Amino acid sequence: MTGHRDGVHRDPIDPLPGRGDRRERTARAAVLEHAAGEHRRHFPTLLHVGAPLGRATVVPAEHGGDHALRTDVLGALLWRRRHEAPLVWLTRGGSLAWQDADAAWFAAWRAARGEVDVPSRFLVVTRHGWHDPSTGETRTWKRIRDRRRSR
Repeated sequence: MTGHRDGVHRDPIDPLPGRGDRRERTARAAVLEHAAGEHRRHFPTLLHVGAPLGRATVVPAEHGGDHALRTDVLGALLWRRRHEAPLVWLTRGGSLAWQDADAAWFAAWRAARGEVDVPSRFLVVTRHGWHDPSTGETRTWKRIRDRRRSR
């Protein structure tokens, strides 16, 4: 889907190679990591760049400053992981309804991705689901469980 809907620009191109199961597993891993690792009622919004349940750089999202600073930070983090096609995800509390922090970091990610030409994907992640603003895809769970432990 291209164009604008609900004030969000939809990317016509899938930014990561591969579709379907791998993308879903990666997004689910980001939710699982956040749900298992954050038990406080109130916690900071964080920006992650890397691989969920693996190696990732984490930056406090509240200290993003203006658009140019957010873009520079993301550009540097993406460039450091340019050979990995990193996932960029914003973890925060609340519902998956679009918030100001989501819009600010999504805009910075689009600009940084264009500047450094590194394939990546951006997600907004809460304890109960994820949202991909590039495609409009959303997935939620009432209670997410680690499938690896149940085997």
